[in-house]
Amino acid sequence: MPRVYGSLMATAPETTATSEDSAQPSGLRTVGIVGSGIMGAGVAEVVARAGFDVIVASRSQERADETAASFASSLNRQVERGKLTLDERDAARARLSTTNDMHNLVGCDLVLESIVEDLERKRDVFGVLDEVCQPGAILATNTSTLPVVELAMRTKRPQLVCGIHFFNPAPAMSLVEVVNQITAAPTTVARAQAFARECGKDPVVVKDRAGFIVNALLFPYLNNAVRLLENGVAGRDDMDKAMKGGCGFPMGPFALLDLVGIDTSVAILEALFTETRDPHVSPQPLLRRMVTANMLGRKTGVGFYEYPKRS
Repeated sequence: MPRVYGSLMATAPETTATSEDSAQPSGLRTVGIVGSGIMGAGVAEVVARAGFDVIVASRSQERADETAASFASSLNRQVERGKLTLDERDAARARLSTTNDMHNLVGCDLVLESIVEDLERKRDVFGVLDEVCQPGAILATNTSTLPVVELAMRTKRPQLVCGIHFFNPAPAMSLVEVVNQITAAPTTVARAQAFARECGKDPVVVKDRAGFIVNALLFPYLNNAVRLLENGVAGRDDMDKAMKGGCGFPMGPFALLDLVGIDTSVAILEALFTETRDPHVSPQPLLRRMVTANMLGRKTGVGFYEYPKRS
C-alpha cells in the first residue's frame, strides 16, 4: 500500500475538523454519484431532496434509465405517505439527471463513488474521476470498510479525498460516517461534515480504519450469530427474536444480514480480517456458500429468509 510522508503528513494529520470549521456551509452545489445500485440511488434521493443538483453515473444507459424511474417511484411513494408535497416532488425530480459517461461529471463540486466493495474497481473509478473532475472538486467514497487512503493515492489530489459513508436505506438512516483519511485536508473533512448536515444527516468523524465505527462493532456480532447457527446453538428465528427482545434491536442478526446483503457482508468481514487478522471476523463458511449460491438476501429474494419478488 502506498505510504505518504513529509509535507502531506504535516498539512493533513488524522485529526477531526474543529466545530468552528464544521459549522461553515459546504459551498457545494452540484453533486455527482457514481453507482446506481440501492445505495447510489438512495443517496441520490437524499441529495436531490436537500436541494443539490445531482448527476448519477451508471454503467449503461439502461441502468441510468432504471435509476431515474426508481427515483421517481420513490418520490411518488413519499407523496402518497404525506412526506412530500407535489411541488417538492417535482423540484427534486428536476434536480436529478443521469448519465452513462463519467466525463459528464466534469462540473460537479463533489463526486461520491458508491459502487461495489471492490478495492481495485474503486481505484479505477478514482483514477478516471481525478482526470475528469475540476481541480477543486472533492472526491469521496461511500465505502463501508475499505481503506480510503488507497483511493486517495490513486489521484493527484489526495488532500481532497475522504469517505462519506451513508447507511442503508439512505433516505431513512440519519447517520453518516465522515472518514478522515491520513492525507485529507481539514477543510475537506469540514466541508464533508457540512454537506452531510445539509442533507439532513447527523455526521460523525472517524479515522481511516477498517469498518470505521459502526461496521467494526456490528460485523463481529453478525459473524458470531452465523457461527452459533452453524454450531446448532439456536435456530435462526429464535436468535432473531432473542436479539430483538433481549437487546432492543429493531431486527435480528439474520434479518439484518439479508438487508445488508450477504455478499456485502462477506466483503466487509474480509476487509476487517485483512486489517486485524482477528479470527472472529473471518467470514463463516455458510456465508461464503450463500454467496456462491447467489443467496444474497433481499436483493436476490432469498438469503436467510425468502422475500417476494420485486415487480
